[in-house]
Amino acid sequence: MFISLIHDQVQFCYGSKKWQYSFNEIVELCLLKKKRTYLLENGVFVAVTVLAYYCMIFTNLMELYYVIPALLCYAFLIIMRFHNNTEFDYFVIVKDIYLKETKVKINAQDRSAIGKQIDNYLNFEFNRILEETNI
Repeated sequence: MFISLIHDQVQFCYGSKKWQYSFNEIVELCLLKKKRTYLLENGVFVAVTVLAYYCMIFTNLMELYYVIPALLCYAFLIIMRFHNNTEFDYFVIVKDIYLKETKVKINAQDRSAIGKQIDNYLNFEFNRILEETNI
């Protein structure tokens, strides 16, 4: 389980990361969806293209020896780009009253289960606050 509720504390556990808060310390708990960027792959693609054009225009290589390495680099970049088909990265963010923010990257497969646990916690917290105000 990602979230464990114990007497007056909330414990979080994901992979090797474990942390805990008391109920009154948590200000915000949310699941963040962030679009992946392919800055490294795109940068290498531009660099290979520039290098191939440079070899084609400014050198005397008439036998086209630069084409095969360029094609191999393009093939490698395409494999790197499309190997992982997840389009988004997911993070769990916990902000506390001390202005400390804990941000943990989670796997896309775990997103729905963790989202349900966060919803259950938020419902529990809402009911707990209602009970405190009624007393």
